[in-house]
Amino acid sequence: MKRLEGRVALVTGASRGLGRAIAAGLAAEGAVVVAGARAEADGAAVADEMRAAGGRGDSVVLDVTDSSSVERAVAATLERHGRLDILVNNAGITRDQLLLRMKRDDWDAVLSTNLTAAYTCTQAVLKPMIKQRAGRIVNITSVVGQAGNAGQANYAASKAGLIGFTKAMALEVASRNITVNAVAPGFIDTDMTKRLTGAAQVDWTEKIPLKRLGTPADIAHAVVFLASDEAAYITGHVLAVNGGMYL
Repeated sequence: MKRLEGRVALVTGASRGLGRAIAAGLAAEGAVVVAGARAEADGAAVADEMRAAGGRGDSVVLDVTDSSSVERAVAATLERHGRLDILVNNAGITRDQLLLRMKRDDWDAVLSTNLTAAYTCTQAVLKPMIKQRAGRIVNITSVVGQAGNAGQANYAASKAGLIGFTKAMALEVASRNITVNAVAPGFIDTDMTKRLTGAAQVDWTEKIPLKRLGTPADIAHAVVFLASDEAAYITGHVLAVNGGMYL
């Protein structure tokens, strides 16, 4: 039997990169995975991929910065599948700039998408999870939230805030058999990192003790573990998946 058979998972920001890999990883372990994306076609494409691979995929239109959109997505998931067992707060953006030049709009956009959205989505799923007396919430933070990075004060603040949010929520809902954990990726080979020049990629790789970039699958494996029964006694934890980049 697959590890997540019979579970229903909602993944935010599932249309590309880490979110897409996480959705595929959860589906491969038997979960019904609802891919949340702002564009209907993008979410549907991910759902199609999961079904083509033999999994059970679905999608919802989801703008994590719009509380009404979040409520509709959770309601649609419950209506279609009858339960909601796993939430992965993955949606995130960057608006990099030195703080001296950073526009307030860029600060607000990053905090809204990366941190406030986790509050909105988590609050929306708590009632069904509490009613079930079971649930798994996994937040995707970052090595930048642990170590900082020049030019990313907004991103670092949002991801560090997500770590604090994870720990506080773990304490709040543990008595209801709901675990709340975080995965902190390091430098991962995604579309964003592919835009770096060869020299820049080599420079970053040299800073990583394992001497390679991470893959989206590395992150997906960590999320699947934390969503599974194997991690039933783990909560409030930040699982670093960074190749030793930050110890």
